[in-house]
Amino acid sequence: MTAQLNGRWDAAAFFEVLTATNRLAQSEGFTFCRVSGLDGFEEAVNQAQTASAFVCVSDIADGYMEMNNTPRTRRIKTVFFAMRHAAEDMAARAECMEIMRELFRQFMSRLLPEKVRLEQNCIYLDPRISFNEIDRYFFSGAAGAYFQIAVDVFTDLRYNPDEWCE
Repeated sequence: MTAQLNGRWDAAAFFEVLTATNRLAQSEGFTFCRVSGLDGFEEAVNQAQTASAFVCVSDIADGYMEMNNTPRTRRIKTVFFAMRHAAEDMAARAECMEIMRELFRQFMSRLLPEKVRLEQNCIYLDPRISFNEIDRYFFSGAAGAYFQIAVDVFTDLRYNPDEWCE
């Protein structure tokens, strides 16, 4: 039986498990971390001197509320990848990008059944998830990329007089 999620999906926990159990992530030494946006990502990567590759999920979620016949709240979660390589070595950078592209594909293969599970709990993932390569260095000797997942949940917008001091 599927556990009730009550309109919540812990994207960070999901990607932490994927990072820990994926053979490519393990063979390439990917380390998981939670960050607060791009600035937090850079800080985490700079502090982890012994790690060479990262999967980081931001705890900041952009979003909006749609007020129509089926009101819903959309939150957009960002997942960052980064791999260190020899500075100014474009061949090494290209190899890192290929590894991150493949890791993205493998993560998406696990996200597909997760999407079905979430829909059974009235949580909907936008089916379009784009992979974005960062064309500059975060810092010397690191290739980076990210993708974003839009998560929609029903939002009860019925007026409740108990919530107001009138």
